[in-house]
Amino acid sequence: MAETLVVNEIFLSVQGESTFAGWPCIFIRLTACNLRCSYCDTAYAFTTGTRMPLDAIRARVHELAAPFTIPAAAQRLPLIELTGGEPLLQPNSLPLMRAFCDDGFTVLVETSGALDLAPVDPRVRRIMDLKCPSSGEVARNRLENLALLRATDEIKFVIGTREDYDWARAQITTYQLQRICPLLFSWVSPLTDGQQDASLKKVPAGQTPLTRQELVERLLADALPVRFQLQMHKFIWPPDQRGV
Repeated sequence: MAETLVVNEIFLSVQGESTFAGWPCIFIRLTACNLRCSYCDTAYAFTTGTRMPLDAIRARVHELAAPFTIPAAAQRLPLIELTGGEPLLQPNSLPLMRAFCDDGFTVLVETSGALDLAPVDPRVRRIMDLKCPSSGEVARNRLENLALLRATDEIKFVIGTREDYDWARAQITTYQLQRICPLLFSWVSPLTDGQQDASLKKVPAGQTPLTRQELVERLLADALPVRFQLQMHKFIWPPDQRGV
């Protein structure tokens, strides 16, 4: 059987997060995730998807990218991002990313940080979460991945509580993360009714919610070397709209 991946959706949008925010980007959302973070807004990708040959995925991406062919551009657009779910759960994500790198694209992968990053092509920009306490999945962080990160990668903390903030600040200090790569602080956007899923972990008891204003004020007061970000696409389209 030809190499395949189970794909939830493929779509063209703008990159809503990371240091690439605002750039045109083709997203390949793969099915399945081994975590159940309390704030997950893509639970629809846990189980639903269509099995597609890698050649068909590449053809669809090249079709969406075709209008962006710009001679002598400094960077080939659009970007390509593999996301999920957890894209590294499917081994065939690795040759797909490698093929897109060979095609000259800037390739990003959004990963939870719970799986080994070593097999990922070194040309891929890895945006890796460190799961904070309110996610319910802090024990799943694979700290061995920190030694694999390069300056072209990014570490993302999704922060919804004071306890998350304190924990993230401690990790930055303990591991001197600012010396490795850019650091992202992403505020937890409240889930809509349609995004709620019974399988998600609950925020551990005793945690204190943090507003986005409080988060920004704290990181400024502490002079943290981080980039604050909001999910841009949720301000352009309805926050629960898919395919954007």
